[in-house]
Amino acid sequence: MTVETDVAAYATRLGDNALVLGQRMIEQVAAYPELEEELANANFALDHIGQARLFYTLAGDLEGAGRDEDDFAFRRPECEYRNLLIVEQPNGHFGDSIVRRVLFDSWYLLLLDALTRCSHEGLSTIAARAIKEVNYHLRHSSRWLVRLGDGTDESHDRVQRSLDDLWRFTGEMFVPDVLDDEIRITFKGPDLGSIEATWRERVAKIVAEATLEMPADQWMASGGKQGRHTEHFGYLLSEMQYLQRTYPGASW
Repeated sequence: MTVETDVAAYATRLGDNALVLGQRMIEQVAAYPELEEELANANFALDHIGQARLFYTLAGDLEGAGRDEDDFAFRRPECEYRNLLIVEQPNGHFGDSIVRRVLFDSWYLLLLDALTRCSHEGLSTIAARAIKEVNYHLRHSSRWLVRLGDGTDESHDRVQRSLDDLWRFTGEMFVPDVLDDEIRITFKGPDLGSIEATWRERVAKIVAEATLEMPADQWMASGGKQGRHTEHFGYLLSEMQYLQRTYPGASW
């Protein structure tokens, strides 16, 4: 592999995270507890999909194979997606969605911050744009987690279970593979080990304010970055790709 194809693969991975989370959030339009929150969720989902488009466009330009954002988003088999497992998990109830966003966006914000200082102009430019959106997303979801955790007994118990259930998908965020190492060494990209310590500190602060308990360390699910997904991903992908498979050549 060349340096260009390494960066293309890395950008595709980041695009997959953003696209899949955006798709999950779009599924919740008209399902949130109040109208204002439904509108916020829809806007946040579009932010993620917009980030995916930027990362996919960069990947297509670097690999030079003529693929565009539609090819990356809609015309790949399941095993070629490299998103983290946490973003593909079913939505569940409102508390599940809020916890997932807090856990993922806390990590994503730190990753983007590191990428703004990397030496690859394409990655750093996209990161500088996306970080402003994700910073606001995290503030919003953190306030909701505090509201739910420090609310009624039922809301507290529900989000605690959400936190306990989703925790096993967080370990994958911090285990570097060959591609992560290549971006870190060649372009001064994110050091996942350093990010983990800061992530734990920030998440612990939010969890404490929400009067919740940090889950104990446990077995961690992994495989998303290698194209091994949970049983839920195939159903999500079939719905997401339906239009392109039914009407080949349709564009955004």
